[in-house]
Amino acid sequence: MAVSTFAGIRRELHQIPEPGFAEFKTQRYLLDYLAKLPADRLSIKTWKTGILARIAGKNPKKTIAWRADMDGLPIAEETSYPFRSQHEGYMHACGHDLHMAIGLGILTHFVQHPIDDDLLFLFQPAEEGPGGAQPMMESEEFREWKPDCIFALHIAPEYPAGHIATKPGILFANTSELMIDLVGKGGHAAFPHLANDMVVAASHLVTQLQSVISRNVNPLDSAVITIGKIDGGTRQNIIAEKARLEGTIRTFSMESMARVKARIEALVRGVEEGFSCKAQIDYGCGYAQVYNHEALTLQFMDWMQRTQPERTLVHCSEAMTGEDFGFFLTEIPGFMFWLGANTPYGLHHAKIEPDEQAIDVAIDVVTKYFTWLSSQDALLG
Repeated sequence: MAVSTFAGIRRELHQIPEPGFAEFKTQRYLLDYLAKLPADRLSIKTWKTGILARIAGKNPKKTIAWRADMDGLPIAEETSYPFRSQHEGYMHACGHDLHMAIGLGILTHFVQHPIDDDLLFLFQPAEEGPGGAQPMMESEEFREWKPDCIFALHIAPEYPAGHIATKPGILFANTSELMIDLVGKGGHAAFPHLANDMVVAASHLVTQLQSVISRNVNPLDSAVITIGKIDGGTRQNIIAEKARLEGTIRTFSMESMARVKARIEALVRGVEEGFSCKAQIDYGCGYAQVYNHEALTLQFMDWMQRTQPERTLVHCSEAMTGEDFGFFLTEIPGFMFWLGANTPYGLHHAKIEPDEQAIDVAIDVVTKYFTWLSSQDALLG
């Protein structure tokens, strides 16, 4: 089966996953591609390891933006691909290789077939961390070309290839990293009374954290605390002086996020007192909820049903997924949708193999939608 142009691009990008704000090869690849396109309407700026590409419209009344994220994940790849990652210990396990290929496909179409309105394409670094959307929004480059509306997608392993799923209102959760460092007093395993064991303290704290969701969050609301990593101790017969918990918090409201953090802080103070230790909390980076503009999203869903009967549109439920695209939506109307990728392995899994047929479906749908959106006199038609 022949591989489409942009599926081929995806395969090349798949081989060079890089950490956030270190996407140097990825940026170079994208810039080299853009340099081969007609330049009469195309303007390009770089920001850190990201790229802003603007296509001048024929008779612009607004600027429509599309965002694609760029970074990979620190995961050792276990796929069956012949085009596996060339960067040991890193992988495009969240679909950003597809996201970039789709972004290039949409951009290429409009370079060749300009519409009335200006178009802005954002290739954004560091979505997986520490977060590139918010600082990109604050940059001079973005402020100069600030769009009137903005859109993005994320692959969804659970949907058939090319299906589109979205909803008005909240789609993805507020998120916050959570790191807790505990420091006590180490010692010999034979003399526990002379030490303050941080493995024991950490174990108690993990158990207590599980009570926050069940006993401090309204049961009609939703929230998650997950501790995904514990480090502590140096050897089996040495009492651990230090322990570190690393996890994530996710909520569907900022009020619940504040309530959860306040309760975590109270429990940590209790562990300090109960285990005669010192503790420090670091919330790392946090992402705003992805809250889809209700009128624009409903307009898009109606447009899909009226004009794209061959495509499957799903009115989905919200998810506890985190995405820093939510920062763009705090200032600019727009929405994100799920793009079905039909793979049994979930996001961030070492064996995920998204169905590449989704790439051309997304390019086709978005180019048609942007063409229609540009024909509307006002943003909401």
